[in-house]
Amino acid sequence: MKKFLVAFVLLFGLVGCTIGPANTPSKAVEEYLDRYIDNSDVVMDELDEYVDDRNELDDDQKGTYKEILKKQYSDMKYEITDEKYDGDNAVVTVKLTVYDLYKVQKEADKHLADNPDEFKNEEGAYDATKFTKYKLDQMKDTTDTVEYTLEVNVSKVDNAWEVEQLSNESLQKIHGIYNYENESLE
Repeated sequence: MKKFLVAFVLLFGLVGCTIGPANTPSKAVEEYLDRYIDNSDVVMDELDEYVDDRNELDDDQKGTYKEILKKQYSDMKYEITDEKYDGDNAVVTVKLTVYDLYKVQKEADKHLADNPDEFKNEEGAYDATKFTKYKLDQMKDTTDTVEYTLEVNVSKVDNAWEVEQLSNESLQKIHGIYNYENESLE
């Protein structure tokens, strides 16, 4: 996962140079998030690498998972709500709306617990492939959304604002898999 995140951020830095410098931190964040929405080549290349590394998925499941995440990115909505400067550093606050894949996964786990026989093979043993297919189908069909707040760090490099590497939490929010139930415990 770290390899994915580092490569993802590095490639976005290169793409940012070809588009032209962002004049404000908010503009840098907009350009960054629009790459997801537009399913840019860089985002899709990194998505392919990320999903291909999912050894627990078979080839059909990998294809389905890629389609789920492409839809997640394309349908993502965001609004910049704040921008705070500290010299050549800034924090941009973003309200993000994505499909609630966390909820889908949690409900799928509950369905498995309540209906274990549905996911057994002919010999009566648990079949993880059946359950994964079920969960992916539920993720693909969901229309429920969730709203998250992202705090995106941006820094000025060579007179242009650039998005710094997003935290794992922020990436989980973009993917719609962030466990928001933990927030109520804090």
